[in-house]
Amino acid sequence: MAVLLAGCGSGTTTATKAGATASLPSTWSRERMQKLIQHLQTATVTPSSRPARVYIREGALFYNDATGDHFCTASVVESPKMNLLITAAHCIHTGRGGSYRKNMVFAPRYLDGSTPDGIWTVSSELVGDTWIKSSDADMDVGFMTVAAQNGKNISEVLGANDLGINPGYTNIVRVVGYPSNGNAPIACVNKTTKQSATQVRFACQGYFNGTSGSPWLTHPEPKSGTATIVGVVGGYQAGGSTDYVSYSPYFGDAVKDLYTKAQSLS
Repeated sequence: MAVLLAGCGSGTTTATKAGATASLPSTWSRERMQKLIQHLQTATVTPSSRPARVYIREGALFYNDATGDHFCTASVVESPKMNLLITAAHCIHTGRGGSYRKNMVFAPRYLDGSTPDGIWTVSSELVGDTWIKSSDADMDVGFMTVAAQNGKNISEVLGANDLGINPGYTNIVRVVGYPSNGNAPIACVNKTTKQSATQVRFACQGYFNGTSGSPWLTHPEPKSGTATIVGVVGGYQAGGSTDYVSYSPYFGDAVKDLYTKAQSLS
């Protein structure tokens, strides 16, 4: 099924994801992960997404407040200032000839209108120069900071996932996202494959508009509940022109440099 409009409502007609595979069990135990990996290594059918049951650091992006429609997905990533999110560049900047989006908020663990972990106001954004100049699909990655609440930054409240640089093209990942046609997150687990030297592919049904920016999580730590982000839904075809195949830019040195620069944002 083709996804016709950008998940972030850019006003273009480029096909994008703005909106999962066998769902991960409710705990990130190594034993269960190993069984799932063994299954995925022999599976031949594209899995389907299911409601996400574990989602602590992932959430939906809205304009102004959480009463309207959510349009993309973001997640908390490790940073010294403990205030950083990662998403797709096209979720926060309109690309060539465009500008940064304004008046955005992040609602972690958003579910059916509830915001159990608050509504966090986006205070600054950063995308790469090649995205700004040419909508470079290989740099469809963006970072945002959010303002503190009650004297605490978001990572102090929710914790944060690590960012994986040069992780290779084949990883077992869990992708958590917020389709704009629903009010609950979906999750899917599958093995990634190489699309090109600069793009990675993830097959799972159910990733409609709204899932742009969804983190690709691997190497879960059962005790802390944290994981490593090795991709976001974005890149080639702005994340994919169908709901059953998604893409991410490869997280190489250019993404590392952007991440380093983002850590100086206030």
